[in-house]
Amino acid sequence: MASKKRTHPIVQVAAAQLPGLPQGYPEFLEDLKSRIRAAQVKAALSVNREMVLLYWGIGQDILARQHSEGWGAKVVDRLAADLQKTFPGMQGFSPRNLKYMRAFAEAYPNKDFVQEVLAQITWYHNITLLDKVKNADDREWYVRQTIEHGWSRNILVLQIESGLHKRQGKALTNFKKTLPSPQSDLAQQSIKDPYTFDFLTLAGDAKERELEQGLLDHIQKFLIELGVGFAFVGRQVHLEVDGADSYLDLLFYHLKLRCYVIIELKAGEFKPEYAGKMNFYLSAVDDQMRHPDDKPSIGLILCKSKKRLTAEYALRDIRKPIGIADWQTKLVESLPKDLKGQLPTIEDLEKELGHGG
Repeated sequence: MASKKRTHPIVQVAAAQLPGLPQGYPEFLEDLKSRIRAAQVKAALSVNREMVLLYWGIGQDILARQHSEGWGAKVVDRLAADLQKTFPGMQGFSPRNLKYMRAFAEAYPNKDFVQEVLAQITWYHNITLLDKVKNADDREWYVRQTIEHGWSRNILVLQIESGLHKRQGKALTNFKKTLPSPQSDLAQQSIKDPYTFDFLTLAGDAKERELEQGLLDHIQKFLIELGVGFAFVGRQVHLEVDGADSYLDLLFYHLKLRCYVIIELKAGEFKPEYAGKMNFYLSAVDDQMRHPDDKPSIGLILCKSKKRLTAEYALRDIRKPIGIADWQTKLVESLPKDLKGQLPTIEDLEKELGHGG
């Protein structure tokens, strides 16, 4: 007997709530909703594209008149007032925004680039880039990353302020020797050095478990710092080899690389034996957990610091793909010495506010 086709739960609910309607109506309704939402997204993108091109054109005109006729700030202010009067229902014609249009046109003289690339991100993304990234090549890098990963403006700001363009793909690895191309290039660009955990505040003598717990307490921010594609699998993941127990600090699965990523956290400087231990973990995970369709698992050792030559020697003859990177955060030890110990603890503050146990 042929099995019945399973209906999506949403459709089942819709059918139960709408008795007496033609057969297939709930499915038709869900399909129609999906098409309308898709059209709304396309319409929003089209409106954004036309707005970015309009603002670029206005900026070009202002720029040309400033050069040919010596227009100053007062003329731009008057222009803003006249446009706001003529189009009272339209936002975006403030003096400040007109000046952004001029700066936008000056920064990007190539109309094709504006049409094909910059029109894919919002005007607010564009002015954020103008404000925060002065180098043209760096700005283009962030534009393309924003398009590729769909960053919100807030995430874009976070990535700029953390200097992502200087860190992405910079970790010391042996990927070119241990992974086939283009997997090796994609893996290299998926990790960075250093990793910035500014959302944590740790004492200078913090232990690895404290670092691990802090990262998991801020898992959303941790995943943003790791980058697109990382899916959290577990902490202290158990492995058994020859009756002996081992535990992986953090285990992820990378959706683009299609492989497990083991992250080991070290509170101190990198030591060569860390690479040997990671090599062992990777062999065990590939043997016990890896699906036949998965790519080879990757190891990432995050240390407080490393000596580059020591790290290079440690990876040189290892056949498993391993990366080594630093992590950094805002430490209590960065405070002036005369202030250490003088700041109240959380417990002190709770007592002061009457929230103590």
